[in-house]
Amino acid sequence: MKIGITCYPVYGGSGVVATELGKALAARGHEIHFIAYSLPFRLSNVTGNIFFHEVNISSYPLFEYPPYSLALTSKMVDVALYEELDLLHVHYAIPHATSAVLARQILDERLKNVPVITTLHGTDITIVGQDPSFRPVVAYSINQSDGVTAVSDYLKNETYKHFDIEKDIEVIPNFIDTESFYRSEKDYFRRALCPNGEKVLIHVSNFRPVKRAQDVVRVLYNLREAELPVKLLLVGDGPDRMPAEHLARELGVQEDVRFLGKQDPVMEILSVADVFLMPSGSETFGLAALEAMACEVPVVCSDIGGLPELVEHGESGFLCDLGDIDAMTEYTRELITDDELHQRMSKGARERAHHFDVKRVIPRYESYYESILSTGVAEAR
Repeated sequence: MKIGITCYPVYGGSGVVATELGKALAARGHEIHFIAYSLPFRLSNVTGNIFFHEVNISSYPLFEYPPYSLALTSKMVDVALYEELDLLHVHYAIPHATSAVLARQILDERLKNVPVITTLHGTDITIVGQDPSFRPVVAYSINQSDGVTAVSDYLKNETYKHFDIEKDIEVIPNFIDTESFYRSEKDYFRRALCPNGEKVLIHVSNFRPVKRAQDVVRVLYNLREAELPVKLLLVGDGPDRMPAEHLARELGVQEDVRFLGKQDPVMEILSVADVFLMPSGSETFGLAALEAMACEVPVVCSDIGGLPELVEHGESGFLCDLGDIDAMTEYTRELITDDELHQRMSKGARERAHHFDVKRVIPRYESYYESILSTGVAEAR
């Protein structure tokens, strides 16, 4: 198949999943055309049967804000026609699904049938989509898509709960390549971070308030108050990084915290970690947690959103009530002081990650594409 993929190319879960999906589909022989305003950051080079088409945005004095969604629509039409695409797969409801639906209508007039598949990832439904200024557009774009997928049952249910959706939503979870993403020996790195044999906690996020990064610092503080030797690695950047830094100083644990900024890939850093902390207030799947689990790092996280679909309590990690820092501290203490428990749950985390292996998930996307194409565009709408 010839597949057009549109996603946000910057640092973030939906862009990572879309890019890795395209790479995996290309490895299975499909021709992949990425359409975005810049090269996706996980797409280091474009070779073989992977192509990149940049959306150019013209600046005119008439426009206070350049109309990116319309420029994207035009590029989708152009690529679909001249590359003879079989379908458009867009990630994130707005503006990508909106642009794709409009592009399909233009293509219909040119007697070119190109179905649109929209994958919902999270904030396009739980936050952005519920803004009154966007809600009607989100609902229309989803209903006008020929196929719709969501990354978790939680997100599927939230979509039906908050929008008047007539389309069936297929749940296809996020995924990881467990053959290339695994725990590697990084003893020299660990010794440099922990010269006295301290345990390592890690948190990876975009440091938005919903990720609750300051809760992680408080967990570290509680453990240090109990005189447990532990270090904390914070990976990523965003609006809550500075407040987290300030809190670490206020609590006097700044010497035990390392802010590493944006890092990609994170496999080497995860490979020195003992516990992954995710106190998020909203998480539709938890891709960062899945990456940690693939690296044999047990997860201690909030019992919210799609996380219970990923983390098995007591097997591959622990689930806590939202905001319960004491419980998160206690579960972390158990993992870093009980070697037998840690070894069992590290193994359990890796085994759980295999359930979301790319070899299991990609065929589900292929089957879904085929079902939409075989149904026929007119009947699917």
